[in-house]
Amino acid sequence: MNYQDYVQYGSLKDKVVAITGGASGIGEELVRAYVAQGAKVAFIDFDREAGKRLAEELGCLFLFCDVTQLTMLKSCFDEIASQLGSVDILVNNAGSDDHHKIDDLTEEYFNNRINVNLRHQLFAIQYVIEGMTQKGSGSIINMGSINWMRGRPGRVCYSLSKAAIHGFTRTLAQELGARGIRVNSLVPGAIRTPKQEAMWAKLDPAAVNQFVELQALKIRLDGSHCARLALFLGSDESCGCTGQDFVVDAGLSLN
Repeated sequence: MNYQDYVQYGSLKDKVVAITGGASGIGEELVRAYVAQGAKVAFIDFDREAGKRLAEELGCLFLFCDVTQLTMLKSCFDEIASQLGSVDILVNNAGSDDHHKIDDLTEEYFNNRINVNLRHQLFAIQYVIEGMTQKGSGSIINMGSINWMRGRPGRVCYSLSKAAIHGFTRTLAQELGARGIRVNSLVPGAIRTPKQEAMWAKLDPAAVNQFVELQALKIRLDGSHCARLALFLGSDESCGCTGQDFVVDAGLSLN
């Protein structure tokens, strides 16, 4: 995808953008899109090698991080502020939609899934709001999912986390609005990524085509569709938008 062909948002140039889970999948597309806008991009990820390769290619900042370790997460955001300045745009993208059955659920697995998909988003927000408050502006984009809206079986912890993101996005939009900080969620549908393709190849290869059949728009979505919306939500063009869920699913959640 050539992001130089995208609409250019002048307000994004030189803005400090922090993206979690940015080394691959949707996160990689977000990194590429913001770099192409002239933003100062930092991203964190658990995949050290993929992160290094992407950062070297694009000339942006990569920091290795396990988002379930809050001390490490805080250190990464301190480093971003030290190297690039306080964050203007935070994209909470890191997460994992591993499948599991309620029968197999353990306390340990539950805690891990919540830490991977939910807890770090709240604390990442906490780490950037002081700088945003001082500037009187900021955009926070929390990555949700239509999974909880559709009630899909086999991933109850993931659905719980993503439903919670919908809830705290609205709460924080109210709490932080007076400081000039906007908080929205970007809600992807069936997005084609290498990880998703590999997962569905093992579980049910036919399900990939079923997604398109169920969608109102008969196109296969990829990370670039999410990146387009993330650029808008980060830019001043969305200055009147907060506390909202922006769904990118080609109409899949209509079913």
